[in-house]
Amino acid sequence: MNVPRREGDPSRADAPTFSPLYRQIKGLITRGLQAGEWKPGEAIPSETDLAARFGVSQGTVRKAIDELATENLLVRRQGRGTFVATHHEARAQFRFLRLRRDDGGEPGPMDSRILECRRVRAPGEVARLLQLRAAETVVFIRRLLAFEGSPTVLDDIWLPGALFRGLSAERLGASVGPLYGLFESEFGVRMIRATEALHAVSADAEVATLLSVAPAFPLLQVERVSYTYEDRPVEVRRGLYVTTQFHYYNELS
Repeated sequence: MNVPRREGDPSRADAPTFSPLYRQIKGLITRGLQAGEWKPGEAIPSETDLAARFGVSQGTVRKAIDELATENLLVRRQGRGTFVATHHEARAQFRFLRLRRDDGGEPGPMDSRILECRRVRAPGEVARLLQLRAAETVVFIRRLLAFEGSPTVLDDIWLPGALFRGLSAERLGASVGPLYGLFESEFGVRMIRATEALHAVSADAEVATLLSVAPAFPLLQVERVSYTYEDRPVEVRRGLYVTTQFHYYNELS
């Protein structure tokens, strides 16, 4: 891993001078995460060790780690150190699934049922969002989420076929835990951030049957593009939400 160039040191030409030093350190740590030097759930070296490794102050490393923790790439654990964030942690479940009960609490037990999983040619808009060639192969997944026994979310998901070779309905059905956790541990693809667009739509006959609502019932449609390291798009998802018992929650800062 490269050592960042300090201001006024022309001998270190592997990092741009216009970037603050802590941002350079943040970039180097991120590259280590991307390369798998430290895997999800594992501890990274201490701030002291990283400072010695990069030839910078411990305060500079701390500032870099603070930003990575804010971005949910790292997790600080009091008295234990700093760990690579993982989608297998219970705290991560509702980072991307933004449902809350009307009383503000998180939904109760969730049941996930895979309705379909197959390889298809990418629809035009999906190919564009995933930055794929026209009609390139993607994995299409349809799943139904039920909370407290009530069908609540119908997800249509498209994933780049090249990254998810071997993903099948059987493999999904045998998996225990969150879907993003499976992507992380089985395929080495970690969702870092996502953009979303929300729309009000009405249920067609097929969707109404699956969600146990009347045809034309009002639903919330959440269209998401998820990204891994280096802002690479790796998932397009369209979710249809029944919001009679729950609401979609987001926190802006």
